[in-house]
Amino acid sequence: MMMNNSFQSKQDFKEAVLAIMEPLASLYQNSPAGYLHLGNSGTVYNKRRQEIEAFLRPLWGLSAPICEASQWREIYLNGIKEGTNPLSESYWGRVDDYDQIIVEMAPIAVMILLEKEGTWDTLSSIEQKNLSIWLLQINEKRIPKNNWTLFRVLINTAMKKVGMPYNEEQLLADFKLVDSFYLGNGWYCDGKETQVDYYVSFAIHYYSLIVMKEQNSERSEIIKKRAIEFAQTFKYWFDPSGEAVPFGRSLTYRFAQVAFWSALVVADIEALPWGEIKGIISRNLSTWFNHDIFTVDGRLSIGYHYENLMISEGYNGPGSPYWALKTFIILSTDESHPFWQAEAMALNLEKDTCLIKEARMLIKHSANEVVMFPAGQFLGTQNHGAAKYSKFAYSTKYGFSVPVSNYAYEEGGFDSTLALSEDDKFYRSKTETITFEALEDRVIHFWQPFNDVKVKTTVIPVGSGHIRIHELQADRNLYIREAGFSTEYRGRALKETFEQGMSYDGISIQNVLGYEEVELIVNAPNTHLFYPLAAMPILKSQMPVGSHLLISLVNEFLVKCEVTAKEVIIYLEEQTIKIPKLTIT
Repeated sequence: MMMNNSFQSKQDFKEAVLAIMEPLASLYQNSPAGYLHLGNSGTVYNKRRQEIEAFLRPLWGLSAPICEASQWREIYLNGIKEGTNPLSESYWGRVDDYDQIIVEMAPIAVMILLEKEGTWDTLSSIEQKNLSIWLLQINEKRIPKNNWTLFRVLINTAMKKVGMPYNEEQLLADFKLVDSFYLGNGWYCDGKETQVDYYVSFAIHYYSLIVMKEQNSERSEIIKKRAIEFAQTFKYWFDPSGEAVPFGRSLTYRFAQVAFWSALVVADIEALPWGEIKGIISRNLSTWFNHDIFTVDGRLSIGYHYENLMISEGYNGPGSPYWALKTFIILSTDESHPFWQAEAMALNLEKDTCLIKEARMLIKHSANEVVMFPAGQFLGTQNHGAAKYSKFAYSTKYGFSVPVSNYAYEEGGFDSTLALSEDDKFYRSKTETITFEALEDRVIHFWQPFNDVKVKTTVIPVGSGHIRIHELQADRNLYIREAGFSTEYRGRALKETFEQGMSYDGISIQNVLGYEEVELIVNAPNTHLFYPLAAMPILKSQMPVGSHLLISLVNEFLVKCEVTAKEVIIYLEEQTIKIPKLTIT
């Protein structure tokens, strides 16, 4: 299902939500009230919770539309009544510590906060009491110390708004914990300093902005100030076409990438000119609806640019992708809001390269691409954590791959990495870093793929690409593979080799120093975010025990290279880079 929608008017947004929901309409008839069966793939939680999740997640986008006379009003209000009634066969039940159902409580709380008159106020007193009791279970349960903390904030704030019991002490404690995640300049981590990703935007800021008007003036001012600061650098994650940098976990939530900007509209905070905010949202949504994000029967699929379970998380069930509808809370705003009156505008960027020190990353903009160079990020408890956080570069134009195994290099998803092996079978790339630096013109990683192998990697954006410098100290013999970006595989005929490097369908990698061979690698199917089958040019070498210096050039072309006793001088068409010949110890 493709959509020819420019996402300019409020009616455009409403039509998009209803079009997304239409393929589900008949499925509600075959499910008990409060449940929805959308598929049979597995998750870390059980089938019952999958079906509650699938029922509730569309509420992120439906809160405003269900308040109008439509089929969704009856379906959702009836499902919530039955699901929270302990005497009903459809009762959602008691929740456990760290229960997935806690996540799914959030859209109900948001529905109450944004659309109280059309939802909460239509319930009877006993129905209101049942719903309140069911939601407030969250105050009795242990939850992760991350963005989940704000689910409790949403629920206690919603109950406070409607005059039901709530826990003020818990509310204050939760805001205090969220403050402990704060890194400065509007940026948070998601409970771990090594995780700074979209959860900062579509969770921590998003929920904070929704509850902002219900808090005291001091807390409201903190939320507003931090959101404005965050917007000034988060805007660099989006390229001119609307694509956002694919980075981190939960990528199947797709156009939730712009949910933060919608929350700014709901909170009435003009962190950027309304036209720029509208441009970010409309371009991103238009881009997404021209990718293959729907199944053949019209459901949002698990995947990224196409249906692909390989890139998913253990908590991504058949209904999980509807989290993307968080962006459509913008429909709760009146049509007279200046956002709806504004013309979509291009982003006004102060510079091409932006260091976001708090987020541990350097970002480079070009005419049709954004490349992110992260440093010191890693999440080892999620699927493919190294692939999603620890590569040298992430591109809006080329995406990235995840591994299916590390036995064969072709199955390792090693684009944008340096991979090392002692037997040419099992390869390792960078995961956690020992130390790192994120500077105005480069990022530096110190890492150890083996106990007796130390690597210092410096990545420098240049022209349309970047240079990678690897200083190695190895106490074992190694096979070395260096890959740039990958792109859609269109057959061998499109490759172009040149002296000490290779170009393939717009991407290239070139040996500056230290490599011996070049090769085109076709990765395992369904490992790439953008393409079912992708390929990448790589550089190869074998290294004996000792100190080594390796230099490669990605998506840019070398004019000349000089090696002196003290430094390596790289001449590009418009830039000269001097690299001291230092070896790590």
